[in-house]
Amino acid sequence: MRYFPKTNTKKTGVWPFLAFAVLLGGSLMSCENEFAPKPKGYNRIELPEPVYVQLADTLPYNFSFSAFANVSSDSSWISERYWIDLTYPELGATIQVTYKPVLKNNQLLKEYLSDSYNLTSKHNVKAYSIDEAVINLPNGVKATVMELSGEVPSPFQFHVTDSVDHFLRGALYFKTSTKNDSLAPVINYVKNDMIYMLNSLEWRY
Repeated sequence: MRYFPKTNTKKTGVWPFLAFAVLLGGSLMSCENEFAPKPKGYNRIELPEPVYVQLADTLPYNFSFSAFANVSSDSSWISERYWIDLTYPELGATIQVTYKPVLKNNQLLKEYLSDSYNLTSKHNVKAYSIDEAVINLPNGVKATVMELSGEVPSPFQFHVTDSVDHFLRGALYFKTSTKNDSLAPVINYVKNDMIYMLNSLEWRY
């Protein structure tokens, strides 16, 4: 007959087990709270009161633009004379301004207009909608403005011409991965600057 050593049979009760269960449950809840995902937040963007200044007189066009934007010549490989960038360092925004002489050539004008619409339509892949409007400017000409909704790199564009000598196009771009929904206040701010530019537009020569 096999011998088994005598064990301690003293009763300890259920309280130690309950205490252990409570501690274990609290620990699990603490871990769950610690690793709970937090909603993504965005930095608050402070937008200054608009202040406007005039362009230099070396261009065939003139308009008032934001004093918070820096003017520079377009440095892209396709740039032409009189093409400029208006860059907002604090907002990560750039307005690309391109100019073409019409030279009283109706065929050239048609090409410029076609190119402008084609550039806008390239955003159709990501744009939810493209709203187009024509506005009458104080200088007597009409400007076409296009507002693009969705995650597009250029949410606002315009082109304007006197149909004889001048053709001007502007497009707003952002160098940021932040979604346009979160950039809405900045887009609105710069869009208003662009409308102000159009309303102050004059042809110089």
